[in-house]
Amino acid sequence: MGILTEWITEWLKGLLIEGIMGNLEGLFDTVNTRVGEISVQVGTTPAAWNAGVFSLIRQLSETVILPIAGLILTFVATYELIQMILEKNNMHEFDVANIYKWVFKTTCAILILSNTFNIVMAVFDVSQSVIASAAGIVTGATLQARWASSQAQLTSRRICWPIWK
Repeated sequence: MGILTEWITEWLKGLLIEGIMGNLEGLFDTVNTRVGEISVQVGTTPAAWNAGVFSLIRQLSETVILPIAGLILTFVATYELIQMILEKNNMHEFDVANIYKWVFKTTCAILILSNTFNIVMAVFDVSQSVIASAAGIVTGATLQARWASSQAQLTSRRICWPIWK
């Protein structure tokens, strides 16, 4: 009876291993192909994707959004300056460092506001670089080596079936 159980165990083991290998045979090639296609599409810069739309968005940013944000910044900076002056008893107890701090904050806000589009494009460039490097990792030879090692482990591993013991 032990020979029959061992033979059935080996037959089931071989059947399962062949089924798993058959189903996973082209998996890494398919995944690598898909990741390569997706990384090309996702890694496309906005200017390369559609130059007309990119130009329209840039023009809207520079001619509509930037002036509106500048007006809002003007009101906020003016309100902050007025509150700072009133807080210090109409400049009787005023410190010059507060003016320097206000000028510094306003200058930083203007600098960020005037370069908003460039900052957004820098985020796109960084994300494109990350996507390109991640696609290189996934499509590299490391996955093929891991697949070969896991395939060897799967074929060499003895499966113990506790239901026949």
